[in-house]
Amino acid sequence: MDAAALRAQLEQLHPVSYGWALACCSRNPMEAEDILQTAYWKVLDGRARYDGRAAFKTWLFAVIRRTAADERRRHWLRRWRLADYRQEPPEPPAPLSEMLAAALAQLPRRQREVLHLVFYQDLTIEAAAAVMGVAVGSARTHYERGKQRLRELLHEP
Repeated sequence: MDAAALRAQLEQLHPVSYGWALACCSRNPMEAEDILQTAYWKVLDGRARYDGRAAFKTWLFAVIRRTAADERRRHWLRRWRLADYRQEPPEPPAPLSEMLAAALAQLPRRQREVLHLVFYQDLTIEAAAAVMGVAVGSARTHYERGKQRLRELLHEP
């Protein structure tokens, strides 16, 4: 794929890519913007290459997910190294006001990811499995368990 076509695809998919980056970053807009920018840089710089084995959207979401995982790992290592110097514990995250967002936040990461990819990004379970880097059977299991747990959480008083 030439550079112009690559840029056109990235521009076309930017709104949904930003939504996926938000989902990968626990709904932190600033972190999502940084991760999306880093992922775009990898794509445009040639460090992440589209080989045509999957749909472009599926491949791009996998690049964004891996970039987010790398950033989480880097952030965790940085905090771990600085833990000895910290005077007070970190602030807990602000509570989410929406009932659905709160219920989604209680799901395990993989269940939350597959539900986001299927419901918000209109991917099939097979494409979501490719984005997440798991087997299709595993993605189906996470999908079903996530839906069931979400049902339970939303029906609790």
